[in-house]
Amino acid sequence: MPVRFDSDLGKLNHKLLHMGAIAERMIQNINSVLIDRAEDLLSKIFEDEKSLDQMQVEIDEETIRLISVYTPVAADLRLLLMVTRINAEIERIGDKVVDVGRIVEKFLQGKRTRDMIDFTHVAHVIENMLHNALLALINKSVREAIAVINSDEEVDQITDNTFRVLFTHMLSSPSDIGYVLGLMLAAQALERIADHAVNIAEDVVYIVQGEDVRHMQVEDIAGMDKESGKTDTKQS
Repeated sequence: MPVRFDSDLGKLNHKLLHMGAIAERMIQNINSVLIDRAEDLLSKIFEDEKSLDQMQVEIDEETIRLISVYTPVAADLRLLLMVTRINAEIERIGDKVVDVGRIVEKFLQGKRTRDMIDFTHVAHVIENMLHNALLALINKSVREAIAVINSDEEVDQITDNTFRVLFTHMLSSPSDIGYVLGLMLAAQALERIADHAVNIAEDVVYIVQGEDVRHMQVEDIAGMDKESGKTDTKQS
């Protein structure tokens, strides 16, 4: 591939990671809203979501241009195809963060979620999952990607426990149904953010190893990291 392609690809990767950084900031801000009642951050979250929408279009357009102009093959083509997928996952994370913001406005405004459910731990896990998925992309690291995939089970367990607690409370205090429904929707949206982080990690595995692991069992994906010559492989 010509030097110009490497330069254009580098710029595209930089823009994708910048998009990821905005999504990380959105998660940090919605966690502050949800946990600490920092509702003044909602307007910033909604502004950032518009930025993600615009960047998604720009990244997709640039990816198509690079494919059309340079007709890449093998690892280069694989990388560009995954850029479009990761791009979509980041944009969806932004959408889910906004969903939580709307839930706060409709059901939870002025209320302390910790009075019933403490989202602190799961919020921290989800924030780390996206951050680590992006690090795996930067480092082209299968090991780091697998760690993100493994984290999803913890989020699922926390979400299941949250729903059990909230269903029990709803049955005992029907007058709180609106508030409890808001908490359920927020928990579900946070769980979906974790799923999108996992999808990014799976795309990283495909970039590095050329194997689609989206429908594989977690233990089988983890086993790939132990295969000789397939750990933390760096490819252009």
